[in-house]
Amino acid sequence: MTRKHALKDMTWVEFGERLKEQPVIILPLGSQEEQGPHCPMGDYMLAEILAIKAAEQADAIAAPVLPFGNADYFKPVPGGIQLRAETFSYIIEDMITAFLDHGLERIVIFNGHTSNMPLIEQVCRKLKKERGIIIPTIQVWQVMPAAVWAEIHGPDHAKARGHGADPMTSVYLHLAPEIMRQDLAAPRQAKDAFGLKTVGVRAVQFEDSTIEVPLDVTDVTGNGVMGGDNTMASAEKGKKIADWIVGYTARFVEHFKKADPKSFGG
Repeated sequence: MTRKHALKDMTWVEFGERLKEQPVIILPLGSQEEQGPHCPMGDYMLAEILAIKAAEQADAIAAPVLPFGNADYFKPVPGGIQLRAETFSYIIEDMITAFLDHGLERIVIFNGHTSNMPLIEQVCRKLKKERGIIIPTIQVWQVMPAAVWAEIHGPDHAKARGHGADPMTSVYLHLAPEIMRQDLAAPRQAKDAFGLKTVGVRAVQFEDSTIEVPLDVTDVTGNGVMGGDNTMASAEKGKKIADWIVGYTARFVEHFKKADPKSFGG
C-alpha cells in the first residue's frame, strides 16, 4: 500500500498508527483573495500542493489547508473571504492544539499568506508560554533567497516580483495552468492617494520618506496588481520556484525531526 502523506487522505486508524512515529506535521495556510486579473483567487491551493510535496519528500504529514486568511485590505474585492483577526487566531490555535493534545509536538506552519504572520507569531508565543513549545513558521513566498530568485529570473529579476506577479503567477502556471488567464495579464494600474504615490497598502511616499496610512487594495491599484511584471512569469520558472520551496521545506523538516521543540538551548 502506498504510504500516505496528506492527513485528509488518511483514515483515523491509519493516522493513529503514524502517531507512534511522532511525525512532523506541516500546517499549510493560504488565502482566498484577488491575485490580479489573470490568476485564480484561491491561492491556498498552492500552499496545500507544496506542503504535500514537501511532506512526501521528508516523510512528514501535511494537515488540511486553512483556505482563509486575515487581510482587511482585500475586502472591497468581491469573491475574497477574510477572517477577522480574532477568528484567525482562534482557528490557528485550535488547529495546532488538535495535534498537541495527541502528543504531536513537531509542528511546522507553512504560511502562504504574508499578512497572517503577525497573528501567527502571537499565537505561537502564547503556546510557547503555555505549553513550553516552539512552533516554527516557513513564509512560503518570502523564503527564497535573492541569489536563487536572480538565478531563476535573470538580471531583471527585481521587476518580476510583486502581488499579482511572481512568484505566484509562475507557480500557478506550473501547477494549475488550466485555470490561468494569462491573456488577461497586465501591468499594475497604479493609483495615488492624497496626490501621493502609494507604497503597498500601508503607506504613501512623501518627500524622501513614507507616511503610514491604512489603504485598501482598490485604493492603490485598478486591476489588483500591486507590483511586478506578470508577463515575465512562465511555467518553467514556476517549476524551479516550486521545486526550491519544496526542497527547502523538506530539508528543514528533516532537521526538525531530530530537534526537541521544548529545548531552546541550540
